[in-house]
Amino acid sequence: MRPTLYKRKLRLKWLIPVLITGAFSALAFLPADNWQDKVLKALQQFGQHYPQEKVYLQLDKDYYASGETIWFKAYITLQNMPATQATNLYVELLDQNGTIVQKKLFMASSAGAPGFFELPENQKAGTYQLRAYTAYMLNYDPAFLFYRTLEVFDPQKKNAAVQDSMPITDFAVQFFPEGGNMIQDAAGQVAFKAIDNNGYPIAVTGTVKDSKGKEVATITTIHDGMGMFELTPAPNETYQATVKSAKGQSKTFPLPAVATTGAALKIFNKGARVFYQSVFSNNYDSSFNDMMIVAQMGQQLVYKASLNAAEGRISGFIPTDDLPSGIMQITLFGKDAVPLAERLAFVRQPDTLSLVLEPTSISTNVRERNILLLKVPDSLQTNLSVSVTDADAVAVDDNATNIMSSLLLTSDIKGFVFNPAWYFRDFAPATLQALDLVMMTNGWRRFSWQKIINNEFPAGKYSYEQGITVKGTAFTNGGRYPLTNGKIDFMIKIPYDSSSMFASGPVNEKGEFSLSGLVFPDTALIYYQANDKQKRWKDVEVKFNTHFFTDNSPVKRPTPLLLPLPINEGTLKSFLTTASESNKVNRSINNRMVYLKEVNVKARKPPKEESIDKRYATGMFTSGDGYTFDLLKEQPTSFNVFQYLQSKVAGLNIMGDMNNPNISWRGGAPVLYLNEMQTDAGMLSTIPITDIAMVKVFRPPFMGGFGGGANGAIAIYTKRGGEGGGSDPNIKGFELLKKGGFTVVKDFYSPNYAVKKEVHVLPDKRLTLYWNPSLTVDSVFHTAKIEFFNNDFTQRYRVVVEGISHDGRIGRVEEIF
Repeated sequence: MRPTLYKRKLRLKWLIPVLITGAFSALAFLPADNWQDKVLKALQQFGQHYPQEKVYLQLDKDYYASGETIWFKAYITLQNMPATQATNLYVELLDQNGTIVQKKLFMASSAGAPGFFELPENQKAGTYQLRAYTAYMLNYDPAFLFYRTLEVFDPQKKNAAVQDSMPITDFAVQFFPEGGNMIQDAAGQVAFKAIDNNGYPIAVTGTVKDSKGKEVATITTIHDGMGMFELTPAPNETYQATVKSAKGQSKTFPLPAVATTGAALKIFNKGARVFYQSVFSNNYDSSFNDMMIVAQMGQQLVYKASLNAAEGRISGFIPTDDLPSGIMQITLFGKDAVPLAERLAFVRQPDTLSLVLEPTSISTNVRERNILLLKVPDSLQTNLSVSVTDADAVAVDDNATNIMSSLLLTSDIKGFVFNPAWYFRDFAPATLQALDLVMMTNGWRRFSWQKIINNEFPAGKYSYEQGITVKGTAFTNGGRYPLTNGKIDFMIKIPYDSSSMFASGPVNEKGEFSLSGLVFPDTALIYYQANDKQKRWKDVEVKFNTHFFTDNSPVKRPTPLLLPLPINEGTLKSFLTTASESNKVNRSINNRMVYLKEVNVKARKPPKEESIDKRYATGMFTSGDGYTFDLLKEQPTSFNVFQYLQSKVAGLNIMGDMNNPNISWRGGAPVLYLNEMQTDAGMLSTIPITDIAMVKVFRPPFMGGFGGGANGAIAIYTKRGGEGGGSDPNIKGFELLKKGGFTVVKDFYSPNYAVKKEVHVLPDKRLTLYWNPSLTVDSVFHTAKIEFFNNDFTQRYRVVVEGISHDGRIGRVEEIF
């Protein structure tokens, strides 16, 4: 039988299901003529009903200082095409212990979403990680969510450095036989990866010896700790490698055990085609007379051929000219659909979106205008974002992750890839050889062949979200029976833009209701009332479902957080000095008084803080020097009050387990109060943040309680009956639910010095001079204008543009002017 090649155009438009909402229903397979048809039908079903969704974030910088803003643009793809139907993007900022410091829901449109995280000036310095995903992605292995490690520095420590945090004290070497196993009497390649105790690659040399001490192979690193050697395992033999690091440390590692039976798969990636060859422990084994090799990309079949060892059909070529860039998974199946060997190969094509930057007007003079022109291919709709930073004060790692390395490489494999962007720098043979080593030393686990062949598919716990959904169940008779004949009426008010809407959610036979497709900014005040034909609404109890994003983190970090690489000490010092000065300027802007024209004031309305203070605080708790936080007008996403306060109060240190933390302020422990009664941290940590109305933090000394207060105090007040945080007294007979919506994304401040403003008298210390998450491309001339003003010191600008076209092509350009 001749091999079957499933051709596509250069930019493969994968099959995307129209209705994803029913993706997790039971699947009924069509009858398979034989085991080979069964394999192909399983892949077809999985590709159609369980498409891959990916997220990538472009950041304005690689590292930050406390007090700065992390600006980012998210790109979302589905089956390697823009996920234009995606609306909900979740982004979290985690510390090095895996604790979520901040988390936000962003509104996506046209496969993109702008976003930001503000780092308070008292943000603790250290290593952090951004994690981004859609709800649909949580149905799969969390290793395939988007992760980005970044460092946050303390700008007050001008000589801060990270070199000392990375002592190399040990190393390890892993071995990866090509195809999966070392087979006796079958010649094959064995790849290896050497890493230090920080998880970063190191160069090594060494030898491989058998049990008798005979040298059978040598080990030499080719690129970033990786290399390979050829070995023909002998029967009943064991092997070990003695490896020496560049620092002279020597260690011995055992190689994987030799299999006595089975098949291996050898791959030779020639660029225009991929050559494969199957090898066996016993060429006369009749079980190898009925085999099949399958290649798939993005869960779509691209090649299939039947093999027969007895007839000499054990090899072939997979043409790649008509395939897009990306990872190809090649699997050798034995009789009865048993996977025998597997190998990854990367198809590298010149199919990226061509972007060209041309300077129109560049000036290094203080506060002068700069204009750049971005050219894009004709007739292409694109989604683009741009960052302009100081090229001298802000260092970048040119080989770190970017949109191409993320969406084409690291989002499809397990394991850490060091400097992934390096593999996309050119098409040189050395680069392609190193990329092939990445394929051999990293695992593919988006799906298991054996599971999908046996109809074992993901459970589908998380739906494909489009907008915000309010779900719940209505009960009658004191919660004993579901309401089965009625509906829930909703009156929704949006304080952010003063809009409102009405809706109804009918209940099913279980009393369940759902209101979906809601889109609103910030927070919605959802007034609801049960409505049934028997007019028993007063006896109806409504219980709302919780959403995973309001609970604790739904996923755990799959791999340890790697320490950051060293930054040049001079560059880092310049960065921190400028960041410290920028924080001072921002404080000046925020503290500047704005004088208005004289007006006649007939009545004075007390501020919100004063109103809630009068409602809740009594005695000495009404006074004192400190902070007051009104949680009735917020929608806090923290798990408890301590995580809420962690970045709110300067000098307040909350360390350890958030369920029972150690709290200190200026060297001592503040006294804790709950509704003005002294308590402890363990008690306060159990109170849901949604039950708290107000928090008061008193600077030392605090004289209001009986338990001492030399080190200050923290007073927590829980909500009282009817306190809904924005209740409308004009709405009668309705209960109130506060529902968090999409984060309102603030605008990047880009001053226009062509117009005189009072604020322009302040120094301009911006390190990110321009950030635009949504570049507008002129449909006639196919260009986008990038216009910004210089700060007070920058002499070189680093401009980075990334994006994706409507046909799925990824583009990136970086220039220094």
